[in-house]
Amino acid sequence: MARNGADAYRHFLRHAHRLTHGQMLHPPAFLPVAAPWLDMAGLAVFAASGALAAAKRGQTMVTLAFFALVTGVGGGTVRDLLIGAPVFWTHDPRAAGMCLAVAALIWVTPQRWWSDAALDWFDALGLAAYAVFGAAKALGYGIPPLPAALMGVVTACVGGIIRDVLAGEPSILMRPELYVTAAALAAGLYVALLVAGLPLFLAAGIAAAAGFALRAAAIHWSLALPSYRGRR
Repeated sequence: MARNGADAYRHFLRHAHRLTHGQMLHPPAFLPVAAPWLDMAGLAVFAASGALAAAKRGQTMVTLAFFALVTGVGGGTVRDLLIGAPVFWTHDPRAAGMCLAVAALIWVTPQRWWSDAALDWFDALGLAAYAVFGAAKALGYGIPPLPAALMGVVTACVGGIIRDVLAGEPSILMRPELYVTAAALAAGLYVALLVAGLPLFLAAGIAAAAGFALRAAAIHWSLALPSYRGRR
């Protein structure tokens, strides 16, 4: 069984590593057809959380746009730099355009339209999808399984970390809630299922669903990891 899984992973890498003029295939080539749309939807959700963080502090339109951009593209930018890929939003104007459009929308609408609870649920969807997307892109650039899973976590979480730091709030890394853990579950499970030989589409669906389910449970029941209590 382990040998079959290893053979399946090597077969996956042979397909994902095909080069065109020295560049890798983009993740949508080995993710479901809906992946580009899920990518843009997740980008919009994260951009909205950044713009709202600035809006709630009474900032200017320029600040809203800046927060939306760095939150939306922050995780993907760090991932691409680490795996040696072209930084995605510098080659695809839709990404920056989406972030700026979301910031403009929030600027012209009342704050009461943007429910924190609703954004939490949308964010949970974006978190799971982005974690899988990031892990898949890392695998496509030849990153080994464990670092590839960590690249999924980076993709899903770093934008929010940057947003919190800029807003002067406690980072999601410093809170016990199950947020980074949900991203780790989605990314790690996706890589593990691929190594086990599952088809790409099925692995992506199961992993994203598991990550979302864990984050949804954490939102609904306020689940959190135990904190360090020191030596006794």
